[in-house]
Amino acid sequence: MAVRAIRGATHLSADDAEEMGEAVVELVRAMLERNGLSTDDLISVLFTATPDLLSVFPAGAARALDIGDVPLICAQEIDVRGAMPRVVRVMAHVECDRPRSAVVHVYLRGAEALRADLAQ
Repeated sequence: MAVRAIRGATHLSADDAEEMGEAVVELVRAMLERNGLSTDDLISVLFTATPDLLSVFPAGAARALDIGDVPLICAQEIDVRGAMPRVVRVMAHVECDRPRSAVVHVYLRGAEALRADLAQ
C-alpha cells in the first residue's frame, strides 16, 4: 500500500462558519469517494485558508466527519494580490493502492478555476 497525496479546494461565498462546515465536509467526502477511499485510509490532512476566512478553522469543520484520530492542521494561504478570495485548500495524505497518475484531485464550488489541469 502506497502513501498518496490528494489535493482539493473549495470556494466559499462568504466568511461564514456554517458554510465553511458544509463546504469542507463536502470537499473531503468528495476527495475520498472519487478515490474509492474511506476515512480509515486517511493518514493526515493539511488545510489552508485565504486570509479573508476567519470564522472557523477548516480542520474544526472537518471533525464533523468523525475523524478525531486523524492529525489535522490549518495554515494561512499566502495573500497573493489578485488571487481568488475565500478559498480553502486541502492536501490529504492517504494509504492508497492507486498509482499516483490515477489519483483524483477535487475542486468544487468554483475552485476548479484554480487548477483546470487537475480539476475533475
